[in-house]
Amino acid sequence: MRHIPRMRLGYFTMPLHPPHRDPAQTLQEDREAIVLADKLGFHDAFVGEHLTDRCENVTNSFIFLATLIGETKTIRLATGTSNLAQSHPVVVAAQAAMFDHLARGRFIFGISPGALSSDAEALGILAEDRNRMFAESIDVILAIWERDAPYGIDLPGNRYKVTTERTFVPDIGRGIMYKPYQSPRPEIVGTVVAPHSKGAIAMGERDFHPLSANFLLAHWLPSHWENYAEGKRRAGKTADSTEWRIARTIFVADDDRVAERYAREDSSSPYRFYWKQLREKLMRAKRQVVFKQHENEDDGAVTLERLLRELILCGTPNKVADQLLALREHSGDFGEIVYAGMDWVDPVLARRSMELMANEVMPRVNRAIGAASTPPRQRVAP
Repeated sequence: MRHIPRMRLGYFTMPLHPPHRDPAQTLQEDREAIVLADKLGFHDAFVGEHLTDRCENVTNSFIFLATLIGETKTIRLATGTSNLAQSHPVVVAAQAAMFDHLARGRFIFGISPGALSSDAEALGILAEDRNRMFAESIDVILAIWERDAPYGIDLPGNRYKVTTERTFVPDIGRGIMYKPYQSPRPEIVGTVVAPHSKGAIAMGERDFHPLSANFLLAHWLPSHWENYAEGKRRAGKTADSTEWRIARTIFVADDDRVAERYAREDSSSPYRFYWKQLREKLMRAKRQVVFKQHENEDDGAVTLERLLRELILCGTPNKVADQLLALREHSGDFGEIVYAGMDWVDPVLARRSMELMANEVMPRVNRAIGAASTPPRQRVAP
């Protein structure tokens, strides 16, 4: 029987907090969660960023993550994501390379265009094709890291032109940007949200790795893998399921009743608040297909109760382990389950959930995977 790699455990936070909470406190709680994740052996921690959302307190993931370099030991710190349409690629390339040096390679470069429309409006790019800006930006960032000064980057059809030729003084280092600490570059991860996302094909073609968001119903997940594998095939390579991350909203407790109450029932539940916010945002953005059983399902079926029922894995360690194994049976092999962090309404329960996830759920999941009498379904590109 072939060797079956262990499933890794990762962490992701947008983060998302009730609007009345003090950001000075929630920022510290978000930091504490990642310090705890490091102590518990989580592989990586992805942190999102938005500029104009009162409920999301991290405006720059690089700045936030930099505060954690000295307080963590092994966890890889990941932008989740750096919103490339919102900054010039020279700025992002320089900041990402510096961060990689500060973290001595404990860095994952998570990227996306930046989906929040109010961010785009504030920056004056609401009418722009932000997906195109994103694609042009990453092309230039990679070119900066691959080339030597004075650069002369002028890619066909790309709005961003980069040169330091007129001011280049190599003897004193002027006009030169750092390359990343990791060679040839950090791991690049893109969040995949839409069913049948064409972006997943592009990731496979360019050896970027997909992270399927916790927003979408599980039956859409295989479409992400199929497109990623197709992109790999176009590049003449075979997709490796260990490169695929799947994020899910998870709450683990010592008692099933406590888990059900905190995750779904209480009016003060951070999970209920989270999904109420996400449902409103994605409905307004006309992206509610992620919550549907099929593309033509009526919008009326997309209720908060459906999201709480179908998009939260919760219960005791045995129950959550069974739910994760069922997810894997449905999606096929993947390399990492990414635990979505919530507001710490009850810090004791929040910490305990992470402890149980790392110390009890994951060992049970990996024992079950390793004890399989036959190899799991092969991941073959369609």
